[in-house]
Amino acid sequence: MERKEALALLKKHVTSDRLLRHSFAVEAAMLAYARKFGEDEKRWGLLGLLHDIDFEKYPEDHPNHAPELLEGAGFDDEFIKTILSHGLNSDVPRDTKERQCLHAVDEMSSFIIAVALMRPTKLEGLKAKSVKKKMKDKAFAKAVNREELTSSVEALGVDFADHVDTIVDGLIKHEATLQEDGYSLLD
Repeated sequence: MERKEALALLKKHVTSDRLLRHSFAVEAAMLAYARKFGEDEKRWGLLGLLHDIDFEKYPEDHPNHAPELLEGAGFDDEFIKTILSHGLNSDVPRDTKERQCLHAVDEMSSFIIAVALMRPTKLEGLKAKSVKKKMKDKAFAKAVNREELTSSVEALGVDFADHVDTIVDGLIKHEATLQEDGYSLLD
């Protein structure tokens, strides 16, 4: 499936601008990691784009309804299992790099966007030090589980600063593409 078709599928099930922007941010991070690890950018990007396809309709049972939304669109079992694996209470093990990565970038991507929105230069020049500082501020993005942010990075096996740098780089690159399509991660 091409990105344009995947975006149409996502928009069929997601109407919230906030959730669309989150999906774009995770897509950007997954694309950045696919480049870093030499993986299939198209596949990893689609995993990021579609990972929360069922969240708006089924927030209490997310991501368990994703298979029914993705199977009919032609996604294979491994793709769907990776989507299922990013859930906090998943029965699908995070035993592949793409599964570990999707889990590690999910909340971190949006957390980084939240940090960027507080800065005059937004994503430009954003470093791990600033992200760590905001992670210590419990009043900032208080719904985000800090332990999950750090443990998922450890499970991925990358340094925290490198993780932040990879995501920020991916967000910056993807922002230009998104703006061409009339979207932005930073609005």
